[in-house]
Amino acid sequence: MGYYALRVTAGQEKIVADLLKNRITKLKINVSSILVLDGFKGYVLVEAGEESDAKKAAFQVPNIKGVLPGEISEDEIKKMIETKPQIFSVAKGDVVEVINGPFKGDRAKVVKVDLEKEEATIELLEVTVPIPITTKLSWLKVHQKAEG
Repeated sequence: MGYYALRVTAGQEKIVADLLKNRITKLKINVSSILVLDGFKGYVLVEAGEESDAKKAAFQVPNIKGVLPGEISEDEIKKMIETKPQIFSVAKGDVVEVINGPFKGDRAKVVKVDLEKEEATIELLEVTVPIPITTKLSWLKVHQKAEG
């Protein structure tokens, strides 16, 4: 068994995986798994007995552009699946700039940080009545660190 990459139309990976599953089940092709990875747009991976099995599964399936020649090693797949933890330098009391979302460009003060959910509660500075807003940490850029 080896892993083979199928080139597919970007954004159609899950649809292609469903079509493949139906075709593999119907024709009893030697494919044991289908992988759709978020960070691997435009490709679907199949675990098949041989490259010919992967080609047979992909034959005339809509949105499949072709099968990449050669096998993909398990180490390469592990690198694709592996998530690297993001380190956020936002702390309570920091003045931040919102760099994404509906408040993009506004400055705010961090009221609370939830690292587990990767969220922060902020209060916009340029408003008359400060309203707490919960936003993603990745949407914030530290403008001025809190003192102390």
